[in-house]
Amino acid sequence: MANTSSAKKRVRQSERNRERNIALKNRMRTSIKKVLKATDDGNQTEAAESYKVAQPLIDSLARKGIIHKNKAANQKKKLRKKIKALA
Repeated sequence: MANTSSAKKRVRQSERNRERNIALKNRMRTSIKKVLKATDDGNQTEAAESYKVAQPLIDSLARKGIIHKNKAANQKKKLRKKIKALA
């Protein structure tokens, strides 16, 4: 358990940041699932529109260090590949 006031503050900050990171990751996963659902349904235009929403979100999480930059690249590559396969 934290003893000093600065350590107690750090615990509070860490918890707040952890909750924010979880919420952002959930938003990212939801946007990815929307793209995948549209590709599974065979709707290329809806998949492309969903990708336009998901792509900047994935990039911003990688930029903030919430996910690794290679994970972001792999996610975007996987989504683009599925969208391109519909064409």
